[in-house]
Amino acid sequence: MINEAIFIIKKDEKLYEYLKYHSYWYSRITYNKDLIKEMVKEMKIELKETVEDKIIDFSKKLELVSSFLDVLS
Repeated sequence: MINEAIFIIKKDEKLYEYLKYHSYWYSRITYNKDLIKEMVKEMKIELKETVEDKIIDFSKKLELVSSFLDVLS
């Protein structure tokens, strides 16, 4: 792997852990370090860290608080 790619991966703990369990990315990144962006995108989808997932999570929390306040009222 290119040194720059290694630095990017080791800087992000989640990405480093993701790479451990999805080793097929090693060969892909070795030939093209620009694929790191694609790997990050795939990781965020799998770990549910996309913007849509965060909005859904927030709305669920808000709904929970709302229902809790309804019970207290």
